[in-house]
Amino acid sequence: MKKWVKKIRPPVQALLNSYSLLFFSNNKLFGLLLILVSFFNPYAGIAGVMAAIVSIATAYISGLNRILINDGLYSYNAVIIGLGMGAMYNFSAAFWLLLFVIVIFSVILSVLLHNFLGKYRLPFLTIPFVLCFWLLMLVTKDFAAIDFTYRNIYWINDIYAMGDPYLLRFIMFMENMQMPSLLSAFFRSLSSLYFQNNLLAGMLIAGGMLIHSRIIFSLIILGFAAAYGFNLVVLAHPEGANDYLMGVNYILVSVAIGGFFTIPSLHTYLWVLFSVPITFLIVIGLGKLTGQWNLSVYSMPFSIITLCLLFFFSLKSQAGRIVLTAQQFYSPEKNLYNYLNNKERLSNIHTIRLHLPFIGKWMTSQGYDGNITHRGEWSKALDFIIVDGQLKTYDEFGLDPKNFYCFGKPVLAPADGFVTRVENHIDDNEIGCINQEQNWGNSIVIKHAEGLYTKISHLKKNSIKVGVNEFLKSGDIIASCGNSGRSPEPHLHFQVQATPYIGSKTLAYPLAHFIVEKNGKPEVMEYAVPGETDIVYRANPSHPLIEAFEFLPGYNLIVNAPQMPEGHWEVFTDAWNNSYIYCHNSKAIAYFSHSEEVFYFTSFEGDRNSLLYYFYLACYKVYLSVEPALPAYDKFPLRLNRGNPLQWLQDIVAPFVIFSRLHYRSLNKVESPNFLNPSISIESSQTGHFLFYKKTLRNFTVMVKDSRIRSFTFQKNNKNLIAICSPKDY
Repeated sequence: MKKWVKKIRPPVQALLNSYSLLFFSNNKLFGLLLILVSFFNPYAGIAGVMAAIVSIATAYISGLNRILINDGLYSYNAVIIGLGMGAMYNFSAAFWLLLFVIVIFSVILSVLLHNFLGKYRLPFLTIPFVLCFWLLMLVTKDFAAIDFTYRNIYWINDIYAMGDPYLLRFIMFMENMQMPSLLSAFFRSLSSLYFQNNLLAGMLIAGGMLIHSRIIFSLIILGFAAAYGFNLVVLAHPEGANDYLMGVNYILVSVAIGGFFTIPSLHTYLWVLFSVPITFLIVIGLGKLTGQWNLSVYSMPFSIITLCLLFFFSLKSQAGRIVLTAQQFYSPEKNLYNYLNNKERLSNIHTIRLHLPFIGKWMTSQGYDGNITHRGEWSKALDFIIVDGQLKTYDEFGLDPKNFYCFGKPVLAPADGFVTRVENHIDDNEIGCINQEQNWGNSIVIKHAEGLYTKISHLKKNSIKVGVNEFLKSGDIIASCGNSGRSPEPHLHFQVQATPYIGSKTLAYPLAHFIVEKNGKPEVMEYAVPGETDIVYRANPSHPLIEAFEFLPGYNLIVNAPQMPEGHWEVFTDAWNNSYIYCHNSKAIAYFSHSEEVFYFTSFEGDRNSLLYYFYLACYKVYLSVEPALPAYDKFPLRLNRGNPLQWLQDIVAPFVIFSRLHYRSLNKVESPNFLNPSISIESSQTGHFLFYKKTLRNFTVMVKDSRIRSFTFQKNNKNLIAICSPKDY
């Protein structure tokens, strides 16, 4: 039975997505609703399903990308073709033969357009449907075996023929329902994509859209209202802007431009107000041309204006404040919340991680734009010294460099890289004296990437332990702090630069991870620059935590918890070198990243009832150190906030303002102080902030022992469950 379910699931998923994708969704329930709505015209419904089946089968047999097939990408145009043929032609042998041929041709067109337009990162939208249907309308006039039908006009007769008086009464009640003409036009416009003029169908589609996406619902209202308002001014259609298969053009454009192919914002909504009138002009103008062959424009205006604007936005010099959707979640809310979350927490994920170049606590004696020497082209630099409790930099009388706390202290490589320059022979100055002729003193320049170098200066004479072209690992000891060059007393000069020379101008660049003491309280700083007089230092790494979270490709873990399906997790790396944990049982995926200081998850997709999802929540961000024990803070994407009544309100206004947050906090604690084999607990929580309301939603505890994750505790349905983790044996 399980094998049969596994085989049938992908085609069923493709069928449902073929319908939901017509309205920019991959929600399976919404797709099922749309299938049911299509059967308000039974002939159109049957033809639509048959077209979907033929197109999906053709795509599978042709060996096309199965992910795209299951997403409905190659079959949603075929669905519209089937719906249109079922609504406009009588069934016959010739009908089914023609549907079979034209649907296969639509798949071919979809593949070709996908590959051609994909080079420019553009979608092919409904172009295959329009071209195929135009072809049908032109040629069927010469086919004697193909008959036009008037069922779509007198569709209630089909309901009557079904013989169900209760269904007929309900349909008649809905059709005769008293409502404002504008509202009726709106619902009938929604049904027009299904070749219907049906009030109930439009209401069901609108309700499904509202449940699926509040942003889409607001956009379809905005698009229709803009078209209706424009028509009131220009009076192009005295009967309203919902002409057959015209009104839907404005609705589709508003969703595509306002929040599906772009990240929803005030600017995309303003572009909707501009794009709808342009679409209106294209509908009228194109209709004049196609009308000469008795063809409707169908949804071609939507495809034309959407492609034009998306290509316009893709030109960086023209993009302005419009952000194109990089990763499509088939929901404007998910797209927006992931974009905002990633922009806040992952903007530096590909940044080279630079660290403090020393051991222990040092003070920033001069920061960026310092008043002493950090001026002009050399303003983005940092000077470090060591001070005692009285902020003195030396003991005894400070008359000799050796009396200064920082003199002779080890200097570390700030990141992996190759040595490009070394100056090692310059004498250290006496206190109060400077060497202006050899300004930088003993220095070392390290190349970390093209256009990214660090320079450490005023080093002790003959203390540099590395040579040119030697490769360094982050944290390697490379020299000792000295007092050479323009240095009246011992200190360490550190700067980032774009060229490999001693004396190059500086470059503003953050340090990845360090701890700063302000008023005696430690605080973790990430991708920041130390301020003047800050006491800064590196966190002491916890090797048991580092090893526990070093998920290397091929690592397997079996996870079990009461009342939960077993999880078989395996670590993989994709083609873009992104690491992820894959659950073989639930098919869930959790992407992650880590360094020597921090482990964090970057995204999750799949079953939210899986153990991997709760582990993702529990270890969303974990510092890999216990000294000092400092909490890690982060924010979850708001798309995880399901089931909260206020979330619908947040969704509606999300393109303009964010008033709710999902906060994360974790803290590492040493449970057993055994130096060789410590037991460490990671206590974390998820807290919701909604306007002035705050509530702890979940608590977690992860146990690490013997440098392995042994278990994690989580809450489900108000119960505390313990998941036991054990490596998979082969």
